[in-house]
Amino acid sequence: MCLGIAMKVVEIYDGGLNGVVEAGGVKRHCFFHMIDDLKVGDYVIVHAGCAIEKIEEEEAQENLKLIEQCLLGEEAGGQDKT
Repeated sequence: MCLGIAMKVVEIYDGGLNGVVEAGGVKRHCFFHMIDDLKVGDYVIVHAGCAIEKIEEEEAQENLKLIEQCLLGEEAGGQDKT
């Protein structure tokens, strides 16, 4: 299974090919070569260190909330099946 994480673009360099993304206070290097016209503040889906899709902020927040629910189970409002 592949998992893409919604992250916010916080820095862009190398002519838009590389940068830094952030989610939940964690910052990571990211390759942007698959997406044109990114700006600081945009949201992207990141998989294996590469931004693979630009998304709207609302979709990014939903993505992060679902991941949190999966990781925390009932504590985050999800249903624990154990």
